[in-house]
Amino acid sequence: MLNQILDQLDSDQDAALARLFNLLRIESVSTDPAYKESCTAAADWLVDDLKSIGFEASRRDTTGHPMVVAHSGGSGPHILFYGHYDVQPVDPLELWDRPPFDPALEETENGKVIRGRGASDDKGQLMTFIEACRAFKTVTGALPANISILLEGEEESGSPSLIPFLKENAEELRADYALVCDTGMWNADTPAITTMLRGLVSEDFTIHAASRDLHSGMYGGPAINPNRVLAKLLAGLHDETGRITLPGFYDGVSEVSNYIKDQWENLNFPVDEFLGDVGLSHPAGEQAYSALEQIWARPTCDINGMWGGYTGAGFKTVLPAEASAKVSFRLVGEQDHVAIQASFRKYLEDGLPEDCSISYRAKDGAGATNMPVEAPYFAAAQRALSDEWPNEAAFIGCGGSIPIVGHFQEYLGMDSMLIGFGLEDDQIHSPNEKYNLSSFQKGARSWVRILHALT
Repeated sequence: MLNQILDQLDSDQDAALARLFNLLRIESVSTDPAYKESCTAAADWLVDDLKSIGFEASRRDTTGHPMVVAHSGGSGPHILFYGHYDVQPVDPLELWDRPPFDPALEETENGKVIRGRGASDDKGQLMTFIEACRAFKTVTGALPANISILLEGEEESGSPSLIPFLKENAEELRADYALVCDTGMWNADTPAITTMLRGLVSEDFTIHAASRDLHSGMYGGPAINPNRVLAKLLAGLHDETGRITLPGFYDGVSEVSNYIKDQWENLNFPVDEFLGDVGLSHPAGEQAYSALEQIWARPTCDINGMWGGYTGAGFKTVLPAEASAKVSFRLVGEQDHVAIQASFRKYLEDGLPEDCSISYRAKDGAGATNMPVEAPYFAAAQRALSDEWPNEAAFIGCGGSIPIVGHFQEYLGMDSMLIGFGLEDDQIHSPNEKYNLSSFQKGARSWVRILHALT
């Protein structure tokens, strides 16, 4: 039966591509109010398409752009699939080689690609799953599990309606686990399941000293310079080995298992090329860890901006009245973002000399997310992906954060598998976004294999 479903997908490739192109033509830019009607049109298009393959589907209006919710019913595990239909703005338009909402299939040196805004992020990705469901229904008349679908229209603009919607509809949306298709593969031949996401704490603060900027000839020496105070505090956040010095910072940080570490080593991450592409040559994080561990499994502290005094053309011999900085921390494991923010503030305040004070512009934080890779559905999905692609699927980490995964844990009490088919050169959020045709076609085949393996 599995081979029949895969054959059905292969025979329907032209129609599947036409459906994706129809969705890509809808200008669903969520951050710009001028595209509000287009976002609603994209939601309606998806509702109609899901209904056409037997889902109970509806558009759910919010204070922002609509959600799309669909249910298949049926036996087996209850699985919630998540994707988003909104896209990034297309600016600067002059850098596009073709109109961004006029999708086309193009031949490149690396094979055929689908060109257009949203091709990879995330319309092409979500349609891989819908096409897999369509093939199941065509061949068997049913889906292999109780599948629910949640498609969001505000992911690219901060998801302001998402948490209220999850809270209000928790009982309807709660499932055994979620499938999220908004990530990528390790490379064009190696599929991946993302199992680690780093959390984030950020702090924006100002050190205040004199009541006004001072002339350095008159006050230099006896007057405290907040730039000097700021520089000393920021320099003290790391030791000579790259470790962060905040008390309690590493509480909740665990070592990567040998099983996962071996997988990462087998990926042969080209660190020299990775850094060389941006004009660097040496990993600058914790010296005891590989570059991949530094990106995926170790916490960081980064000074994202610092300023104070005169920074214009020429020279002004001034002692500034204040100095400011923006600092962020990427978190892993069980690190407590609230405790880390408190530790950082205490570090700053303990280091302030007399005549200085500090003020903060508070930012929200979030802890890291770790998936239960020992759960049987992770192993089943890994085997299924490996059967479709040339190389074995890897469990990988992600240096950034994907908020929906944490929201599913917090508000629906369920874990997620992040499986996507994007590639690093897809140029998401940039002009000339593309999605490899192989990602679209083999992505749909992958979902068929995964759904078959999970049930």
